[in-house]
Amino acid sequence: MKVSIIGTGSFGTSLSVVIDDNNNDTLMYGRNQEVVDEINNEHTNSQYLKEVVLPSNIRATTSLEDALVHAELIVLAVPVNAMRPVCREINRLNQTHKKKLILVHIAKGLELNTNMFVSDVIVEEIDAAYIDSLSVLSGPSHAEEVALRQPSTVVLASKYPTDLRKIQDVFMNRYFRVYTSDDIIGVEIGGALKNIIALSIGLLHGLGFGDNTKAATITRGLQEITRLGTKIGADPLTFLGLTGIGDLIVTATSMHSRNYRCGIMLSSGMSLEEAQAEMGMVVEGVNTTKAAYALSQKYNVEMPITNVLYHYLFHGISQEEAFTKLMMRDKTGETEELREILNEQVER
Repeated sequence: MKVSIIGTGSFGTSLSVVIDDNNNDTLMYGRNQEVVDEINNEHTNSQYLKEVVLPSNIRATTSLEDALVHAELIVLAVPVNAMRPVCREINRLNQTHKKKLILVHIAKGLELNTNMFVSDVIVEEIDAAYIDSLSVLSGPSHAEEVALRQPSTVVLASKYPTDLRKIQDVFMNRYFRVYTSDDIIGVEIGGALKNIIALSIGLLHGLGFGDNTKAATITRGLQEITRLGTKIGADPLTFLGLTGIGDLIVTATSMHSRNYRCGIMLSSGMSLEEAQAEMGMVVEGVNTTKAAYALSQKYNVEMPITNVLYHYLFHGISQEEAFTKLMMRDKTGETEELREILNEQVER
């Protein structure tokens, strides 16, 4: 297929390798002329993926219209905060071309202020008549390892009645295994909220806490993700899979994770603004913490880790107060909490 990747960030660039290896005609779109020139002339993207040489077949352009005209399938690989304006511009350009679009997005977060899923943002900005299908690709897949063709597994989910296997073929090969799902809510929730837990784990690591604390936070964090996801309409089984516990583990335990690294920076005394500037890339967990906190209030879902991180990041509570809030909560039983999640699914 002819595939256009909208965005020249780390994961979009790594997917260009996968897609090209599957003999697809790959064009990348980016706004930065220097990055586009480097991809075309040097076959590298050193800003995001140092030491990775891209296949010479991969081309890049600064023309979004050229990318639109080229594409049979579009991979939306921009940060959450850029998704709405990019989709709005695609929709404007498509008023002329009137193409039926096969869309796959790879963003992992919730839109700030609206608290919307990325797929809903896309549907809101691109006319329904132009959308042939819309899917999300997500899972435990650090861009640095994907680009080096290390074995990775992800999930392709859609709520559209579409042939997912056709899209699956664009991505799946001997080192990049793709499963399919119809639970797009669960896949998007898992991909977004694991960044909150990874940010928390980075903070804990930087403050000197050990494996016991980290394991507890990951496990209880998964329960928070599952509780909110199920309340909104996700299948709780999704969170036991690649886009739940799988993505949570890889993001909360690795220096490849920008959310984990940002947490470590915050623990050293950096302000939130300083840490994000030092990263030089979007840290989705920051805005997602705000959005998830708002959703927890809206749906009356108890999310202690998210709640404490929100108040730590944005309302300046002390570390001591944060730990007291978490460790001295009302007594409860673990099994009864899990049953509540399952009962929620049964009732729904």
